[in-house]
Amino acid sequence: MAKIVLFYPNKWGRGITPLWVASHTSMLRAEGHEVLLFDCTFYADWTMNENKYNTENKQYQPTEYDSFIQFTSNDVREDLQSFLELHKPDIVFWSAITSHIHGEGEYVAIQHGHELISAVKNSAILVAGGLQATADPVGTFRRFPHIDFLILGESEKVLVQIAEQCPEPNRNSIKGLAFKDENGEVIVNTPQELICNMDDIPPYDYSLLADQVFFRPYNGKVVRAVDYELSRGCIYSCSYCVETVIQRYYGFTESMKRGVIKNAKKYLRNKSASRIFAEIESLSKKQRIYLFRCQDTNFLTIDNQTLSDLADMFDDSDLPIIVYIETRPESITPKNVTLLKRLRVDGVGMGIELSTQDFRENYLNRFADQKKIINAFKLLREAGIKRTTYNIIGLPAQSEDSIIQTILFNRLLAPDNITVAFYSPFIGTQQQKAAISQNYFSDYEYSIDSQLRTVSKHQFASQRILEFYKSNFVKLAREGIDNLEKMKEEFFNNRSI
Repeated sequence: MAKIVLFYPNKWGRGITPLWVASHTSMLRAEGHEVLLFDCTFYADWTMNENKYNTENKQYQPTEYDSFIQFTSNDVREDLQSFLELHKPDIVFWSAITSHIHGEGEYVAIQHGHELISAVKNSAILVAGGLQATADPVGTFRRFPHIDFLILGESEKVLVQIAEQCPEPNRNSIKGLAFKDENGEVIVNTPQELICNMDDIPPYDYSLLADQVFFRPYNGKVVRAVDYELSRGCIYSCSYCVETVIQRYYGFTESMKRGVIKNAKKYLRNKSASRIFAEIESLSKKQRIYLFRCQDTNFLTIDNQTLSDLADMFDDSDLPIIVYIETRPESITPKNVTLLKRLRVDGVGMGIELSTQDFRENYLNRFADQKKIINAFKLLREAGIKRTTYNIIGLPAQSEDSIIQTILFNRLLAPDNITVAFYSPFIGTQQQKAAISQNYFSDYEYSIDSQLRTVSKHQFASQRILEFYKSNFVKLAREGIDNLEKMKEEFFNNRSI
């Protein structure tokens, strides 16, 4: 039996229930291994206040969230050192791929984890996975040299193999593994198989998380919530999305019309309806979870029979829960809206990205008709389901006028919530390669964060302009752009003081 420390270097300063922690904990414990968690979320010397920042810019509604949580003034590095000395783990693992692929800092988790783990003394095997490892294992080892093994692709089963072979894993025999040989050359093993049957992963185990992690601001209230996944994979190949990195790793390299990958049904997988219901019921009763924040990349591409069966189970239950999902506007139909209501869906997030259909199709390989977007928001409003737009600013070749048009499109849609993210050049994506070739970004960017900062060298919209629109996007969408120039002048004058 091995002892594994799961290490979560979250820097957003608010509760997130990382899916990879829950899935890896359940898989490892099912095989008899001991699992511990070191969570950096509530260390005042480490985290940033993402909730405050996005409340001030009106992306989130004000809540009393701060009264539900408590930060520690301890030094995160000293506590990590003491934790490792006390428990003496065989393996320290951080950064992994689940359906929760590019929000809440997963992309930079490998960097943040390496920053902390390299500052302490440790004798454990250091293992990391996730998107950067999958996209560029050679570069990842170069940037983060203290790591012993990288896991490319999905890591639950691979980490179990490493644990079973401790203290000296047979590194050449484990699929999905990358490592450095005696000469420092990076060796990348054959890819492992996709986890095709998601029920193979035992019920996700959230028990290692501190209770305050489950509190979350939501539409002006603080509720008990978990991040949850019913499925993995996405059938689309949008050029800016990290999903394409995972698709290519597993051999899904060809796309058909309107950006759908070939053999999409083999890539998109989901849990059974009975398994989903059992997990939700257990979390509702044992952890008093009210909000299930589904992180599935595109909820309404999940097998329809599974969703229908799950809706039947919800109909027969009295679970006091609500659900938040993400999907694409073209999947919102009257029939699907009825299904969402039966599934207790309280809110739907949809990627608008930016307003111009031609730009989305020609630059982003994202095919979403304007009329279908407008109709989707109309259908959801009529059904009483909250609607959230996801917008991006600072994309390569995106002008300031494009940002303004996106604001006006949001004004037309009049969603319940509006979010806006800085474009982040995720390594290995087509947009990242294009951005480098156009000198918008460096070959590799450290510390990117779509919510907190831009690292753009944008030719058409400077960092100052992007920061202005991030801070004022929602205000402009709600109140109009008549005072735009005055607002910009005041913003830049305040920044110069």
